[in-house]
Amino acid sequence: METQSPSYESFEISPRFRATVELRIAKLERDAASDELALAVIENTDQVRRHSRLVAIQLEDALRMRIFLYRSKNRQATNLIQQQNSI
Repeated sequence: METQSPSYESFEISPRFRATVELRIAKLERDAASDELALAVIENTDQVRRHSRLVAIQLEDALRMRIFLYRSKNRQATNLIQQQNSI
């Protein structure tokens, strides 16, 4: 039986988009940490369960975005004037 390593599509993203995603990751992780601390004061068991799910989803989203950034490449800036002249 032959196993192949999964091939992942690579994306080219702008540095500005990368910075935006990095800020979103930081916010998700910061919010998850804050929400996790809030669990100590919640008394209702259903609310604790829902709040725990919120924390898990925030961390899952942050991880998914980190994987996306890991697999992506920075797009090289191009000179738009030169591109238009070559058309």
